[in-house]
Amino acid sequence: MTDRITSSFGATSTARDVAAGHDLRGRRIVVTGAASGIGVETAIALAEAGADVVMAVRDVPKAEALAAPVNARLAAPRLSARALDLSDARSIANFAAAELETGEPIHVLINNAGVMASPLSRVGPGWEEQFGVNHLGHFLLTVMLLPALEAGAEETHRPSRVVSLSSIGHRRSDVNFDDLHFERRPYDKWEAYGQAKTANSLFAVGLTRKAASRGVVANAVMPGGIMTALQRHLPKAEMVGYGWIDEEGRPNPRMKTPEQGAATSVWAAIGPELEAIGGLYLEDCAQAEPWSQDKPWSGVLPYALDPDKADRLWAVSEELVGFSAD
Repeated sequence: MTDRITSSFGATSTARDVAAGHDLRGRRIVVTGAASGIGVETAIALAEAGADVVMAVRDVPKAEALAAPVNARLAAPRLSARALDLSDARSIANFAAAELETGEPIHVLINNAGVMASPLSRVGPGWEEQFGVNHLGHFLLTVMLLPALEAGAEETHRPSRVVSLSSIGHRRSDVNFDDLHFERRPYDKWEAYGQAKTANSLFAVGLTRKAASRGVVANAVMPGGIMTALQRHLPKAEMVGYGWIDEEGRPNPRMKTPEQGAATSVWAAIGPELEAIGGLYLEDCAQAEPWSQDKPWSGVLPYALDPDKADRLWAVSEELVGFSAD
């Protein structure tokens, strides 16, 4: 790969490492799923660097409890919480409307929330949950917030950024446009997760193609393997079988901490190497290399960055959510 974008950070860097030295005062950032796991670590690192961070969460009291000691330590209300349920289009519309009503620009949107390997469940008008929450919910949120992101770009004279959390799990499935919601094929929780994570990557490609001329770019992020609430649907025996934890529940040393898992999200949000650049898949604070069989747990597969697939997914998503970015 020629001209691959890298940074001085790597797999063991933390979110605070990446944010160190940045002055984000005056920057407004929205982070979904910021009440646990890498989401809260992302939000805190950015707030400590001076950003005003909106924690978009289902559990507002929990987020407020996490924000309070940080705000007290910083002697400033850098972290705030607002209700958002990505499985509910009305909740998404209410969140977006409240944000736009503030008149404040948004400089970075980090689509961090997600669900993994859940039993078959349907949300909204019958969408499969993982595709519905991980992709469609974030798609609707982003297109509704585009006016605020465009205002952020106009204010700073540099593109606003959207960060789309994907995963190496994208290798488990391309997007199946013939049966997105497992209405005709047998449900497989990992195939569903893979499809959703491929969609997260394609969304970054599609949004950049659609909105770069309007001052908004997006990149996808693979945070790494981290033990968080994301594994709540997996039995212990399954995680032991994958080698993620041992019989006593101790994480494999190759797993990242939540602070390390948040590093690439923070780099995608503020890294100078990515100024005005979008449509990439990032991992370990660098542009990912192509996936290969000899390194199956890293890299990106071609279908996750295919511009034609990204355009098709964009059109299908607009139809499904009933909202257009135009």
